[in-house]
Amino acid sequence: MELYLIRHPRPQVAPGVCYGQTDLGLAEPAAEVAERLRPLLPADFALHASPLARARLLAEALGTPRLDARLQEIHFGDWEGRSFDEIGQPALDAWAASPLDFAPPGGESPRRMAARSHAFLAELRAEAPAAAVVVAHGGPLRAIAGALLGLPPENWLGLDFACGEATRIDLHDWGTVLRWFNRREASTAN
Repeated sequence: MELYLIRHPRPQVAPGVCYGQTDLGLAEPAAEVAERLRPLLPADFALHASPLARARLLAEALGTPRLDARLQEIHFGDWEGRSFDEIGQPALDAWAASPLDFAPPGGESPRRMAARSHAFLAELRAEAPAAAVVVAHGGPLRAIAGALLGLPPENWLGLDFACGEATRIDLHDWGTVLRWFNRREASTAN
């Protein structure tokens, strides 16, 4: 299977705001991002997306997606929509001390977000389409790619998925191949 992982376009949010599952609009038109990415994608593919608008709008510009809540960004609970300054250094230090298992009040941990993302991936692999496009968020895409590439969870943050860019990973019976990472347009896909 050819797996294309696409992070949503830039969201319309002030810098320094924790937004996770907050449903935000886009700072750039989804149709323009879709047209730029389309040449990177195969002619036929199964299309899946997070139901949050910033991912869903791009997916809808690419086709008719199957929306799956397991592809939503991590839920930051009481931190949603608050600035990191407002959240405060003691809380951020607690998160940094246990980055995989810490959950903000009312939210979820990265490990829990990864578990739901991996459940989605297991179903997708069982369906085994020739090609699949997943439009989602940085957290779930890191968890999916990290697991496929055999990286320990502690290293998934090193997979920095850029907004409005695509990554291709090929899945074979014998293993996984990272074909390219964070491409914006076909001219770079030689």
